[in-house]
Amino acid sequence: MTVGTGSPAQARSAAPHAPEPPPAPDPAAPPAVPEPRPAPEAGTPAPVSYEKPGTPPRTNPGSRRDAATVPDLGLDPDDLPDGLVVADETGRIICFNAAAGRITAVPPAGALGRPLDEALPLEDLKGSRWWPLTDPYGGLDTRRGQPERNLLLPGGREVLVSARYVRTHPGGPVRRVVVSLRGTEARRRTERSHAELIATVAHELRSPLTSVKGFTATLLDKWERFTDDQKRLMLETVDADAGRIKRLIAELLDISRIDSGRLEVRRQTVDIAAAVGRHVHAYVTGGQSPDRFFVRVRPGLPELWADPDKIDQILGNLLENAVRHGEGTVTIEVAPTTATSDGEKGTEVTVSDEGPGIPEESMGRVFTRFWRGSKRGGTGLGLYIVKGVVEAHGGTITVGRGPRGGAEFRFILPVGTPAHLL
Repeated sequence: MTVGTGSPAQARSAAPHAPEPPPAPDPAAPPAVPEPRPAPEAGTPAPVSYEKPGTPPRTNPGSRRDAATVPDLGLDPDDLPDGLVVADETGRIICFNAAAGRITAVPPAGALGRPLDEALPLEDLKGSRWWPLTDPYGGLDTRRGQPERNLLLPGGREVLVSARYVRTHPGGPVRRVVVSLRGTEARRRTERSHAELIATVAHELRSPLTSVKGFTATLLDKWERFTDDQKRLMLETVDADAGRIKRLIAELLDISRIDSGRLEVRRQTVDIAAAVGRHVHAYVTGGQSPDRFFVRVRPGLPELWADPDKIDQILGNLLENAVRHGEGTVTIEVAPTTATSDGEKGTEVTVSDEGPGIPEESMGRVFTRFWRGSKRGGTGLGLYIVKGVVEAHGGTITVGRGPRGGAEFRFILPVGTPAHLL
């Protein structure tokens, strides 16, 4: 490349077009030593980078000025799901990630460099200022931080806050204060769901327990006044209500196991066609017309390995839902199918009725807790449990509109053959 030797302006305009290639390194030359960086001015927090060496710089100037994480992980504060606030040894904020800005409604760029107690004026639920109470930079030098607790931001916004005090050495001064922030929306949803569950259970238990208590007290006080037929009727009612309580408790245990991922599946060979027949026979024996049910079993069903008790639970809930909330003929079809995308064999069971069906706007809520398709009783937990049990087997379940307008539930179970038999 030729660079003109005229004026400096000419040299400056020519240089960007084709920069001079760097000279080839001399193998005999000693390795280059990087020049030391100038020390920061007094009062300026020392930058600590989150990025790996060689990582391109991130272009989000508002979220952080001086990052403070583990360099070998290459972690960026904005990648964290929770709010992260880091203050240096002087109490000024050197890191304020995007999640912290979203949770507190404080712009990250406006928080950097400010004192911690000014950028986050937190108060406890009694109205006391939190930072003077905890005094991170003072007090006992054995403190390691603060456990998570509910605190309030200006305006009454609630946030979950925990803090960690980073010291240069045990008992030494605080070098960093690392604060974690989390919103309370998820916890509030969980608490609200638990409260609804408790209220539903209390309501469902009150009626059968009142019946059991009333009939047993009456029989004990006036046994001689009743005929044998009257006594039998009362005892049958007590037995039915006790069975209802037992089923409700079983549902609660199932919900607990599903939510915690501890639902156990004890697999063995299951004749699902025979299981369908047993359930239909029980309904017919209980007073339903045999014409109310139509069962179709396709040939070529694969051998199904599943938990027989859980299969009975699935079929029982779906048939009860069709009989109680549907109308007309209840059709149960069992057929072989492909259970997964990799071609694994499976069994498909479809239960449909001829009732009004489920509104389109409610289809997405059918398998949630407390959903009820009608006002004909029930806890609204059955279909939630069915979905959890089917998925515990590695299967899927869907809901739609049947060929005759009613609700149609279809679940598919993989054959689930144990590994030692493959």
